[in-house]
Amino acid sequence: MLPQILPASDGVSVISVIKENSGKRIETRRRRDRISQRMLAAAVGRSVRWLREIEAGIASSALEDHIRCAHALGMSTAHIFVPLLFVEHNMPVPRELLLLDDLWDAERACLNILHEHQSAAQNRHALRSVPSPGARG
Repeated sequence: MLPQILPASDGVSVISVIKENSGKRIETRRRRDRISQRMLAAAVGRSVRWLREIEAGIASSALEDHIRCAHALGMSTAHIFVPLLFVEHNMPVPRELLLLDDLWDAERACLNILHEHQSAAQNRHALRSVPSPGARG
């Protein structure tokens, strides 16, 4: 089993790790799809220098900018938000998760679970609202 990334235990913020990972994913996807830095930068209305900073995972880059690039490349943004959920719940982020090329399937599975949870909650609420058969109104 690979080691896990722990929240900010060694002075490196989790956000910095997420930005670095995101930048690498954006660069990998851009290269895989044979899109030049100039083309992607133009697609998001920014400069090539700005894109180089995103791909390098520069700490001063905004997560919003990573999201903008990911969307322009047709990527899921789960590689940003799933690790944040782990941190939010004081859980270590599994390194295996960060190494996955695409989290689309995992993201879809999470959404299905949330949808099922919400549907069940609505059904419970609806059942509480229905008067029992012998109750008078």
